[in-house]
Amino acid sequence: MARTKAIIRHSPRVADGITLGLLAKRLPLQRVREVLERLGRVSQRERDLPAHVMVYYVIALGLHMEASTREVLRWLQEGAKWLGRPEAGFKTAGKSGISQARTRLGWEPLKVLHDAVVKPLATVKTRGAWYRRWRLVALDGSTLAVPDTAANREAFGKPGASRGESAFPLIRFVSLVENGTHALFGTALGAYAEGEASLAPGVVTHLKKQMLCLADRNFFSFALWNQARATGTDLLWRVKRNLVLACEQQLPDGSYLSTIYATPKDRRHRRNGVRVRVIEYTLEGVPQAEPIYRLITTILDVEQAPAQELAALYPQRWEIETALDELKTHLRGGADIKLRSKTPDLVRQEFWGFLVAYFAVRGLMHEAALAADQDPDRLSFIHAVRVLRRKLPQFAAFPPSALATIA
Repeated sequence: MARTKAIIRHSPRVADGITLGLLAKRLPLQRVREVLERLGRVSQRERDLPAHVMVYYVIALGLHMEASTREVLRWLQEGAKWLGRPEAGFKTAGKSGISQARTRLGWEPLKVLHDAVVKPLATVKTRGAWYRRWRLVALDGSTLAVPDTAANREAFGKPGASRGESAFPLIRFVSLVENGTHALFGTALGAYAEGEASLAPGVVTHLKKQMLCLADRNFFSFALWNQARATGTDLLWRVKRNLVLACEQQLPDGSYLSTIYATPKDRRHRRNGVRVRVIEYTLEGVPQAEPIYRLITTILDVEQAPAQELAALYPQRWEIETALDELKTHLRGGADIKLRSKTPDLVRQEFWGFLVAYFAVRGLMHEAALAADQDPDRLSFIHAVRVLRRKLPQFAAFPPSALATIA
């Protein structure tokens, strides 16, 4: 179905407050050119839509998903001075020319740029981003709909439905979120049939020391726990009630030490085990609460993190649901709007550009929160735009020549 909303509107959305100059500040032109050269994607001759222009174009698609492809290109033209010489314009190509330019670019440069640029945002001054000495992050996944073409169906697959199958193929992705800023990072992308647990090993490699990672019970496995623990991060994961966790040492805060094993045989022989701390609690007076909640953590010292504090901290895992809602609803322009690419490679390209666009939004909101001395988690999109508009003169003074000096 053709997109009927052809005009990029000016409304109280954070995405509408982002100019190409602001986008280039998050993703410097020099870095874009370096990646294109390393991957052999630099345009070999003058074209209407050279490769570095198309990188910003794909990201702009994520900022303006409700607009037509040519309207997004027009928006890009208005800010073309940020991409090189101010006088070096380019033509507003048709849909076919845009598709050909995107195909020449491929998805790999957007993935490389995403991995290089998209990182946690919080500083020591960021409110709500820390628990004691730990940066709070959470692990979770979601899906996005893509156009129903034969190539997309084959590459990504469709979920089942009560009568046959659903209307659109879906891509599945798993991410880490920085709880305090909602920045999504370390993302892994796959087909719908790939479970979140199978994508998670490619995500937990992005964990770092002095992080505290929260995750739901469906992610726990002995192998994934050990892989995440080996990064030096601390973990607080919920586990299923049927996991055998013998009480080996009762601790003064009500938690206890136990050992997890890869197999029942290892447990019987008490070999190759990993020591964990177990926190069990109930939620009284909460409708539909489960009989008991079980958390395990790598933090064995009760003085560093008392059980009551960790139990109260765990619900912050749901911050990633808020981030995913922002990504899929607020930034995308509505729950019914899907990615627009009709081939698997361009879907991957658009997806990574979409995540960079979301990171740009959250980065600007984080700056706005710091300027207003507020918790980014409490900052509304509308309020963020108001702060950004007050800061726009500073951003407007950002010269194209400075792009090459920003790492």
